[in-house]
Amino acid sequence: MNMQAMAKDAQSPQASSNELDRSPIHLLHRAGQCAADIFQVEMGLDDLTPRQYAVLLTVSQNEGLSQTQLVEKTGIDRSTLADIVRRMLKKGLLSRRRTREDARAYAVRLTDDGWKSLRTADPVARRVDERILSALPAAQRERFLTDLGTIVTALGKIRDDPPAV
Repeated sequence: MNMQAMAKDAQSPQASSNELDRSPIHLLHRAGQCAADIFQVEMGLDDLTPRQYAVLLTVSQNEGLSQTQLVEKTGIDRSTLADIVRRMLKKGLLSRRRTREDARAYAVRLTDDGWKSLRTADPVARRVDERILSALPAAQRERFLTDLGTIVTALGKIRDDPPAV
């Protein structure tokens, strides 16, 4: 096959589709979209998002942590997390106060409504997790979770330590 034929073949919709089907960034994004869609359908009329659920769960396990610590534990970027916390404060799911250690930082806690929302969302999130994992044979599920964790840890280190230019 000559170079023109190869270039034309590489530009075909089938070739680009195959490239996307082998692209980790694309597949992770698509999987995340599908998981978020399933979460929203399962949640029904409650407008809790997967990220808000992650914040509720993390705060419930770490009462009084700062928003900076919440960024570290959830992996949600600082500006997005600030917006999420602001919306959750407005909904009455979270409360915050200045920390004693650093008057510039806020300690975040669940309100009674936050605890109620978490108790409602928890079984739904577990069902969603089960639904997602059911796409894989049972013998592969634990390995899949381990591999995802490995990817997240490794990419988090790369993100935190950008290469020198």
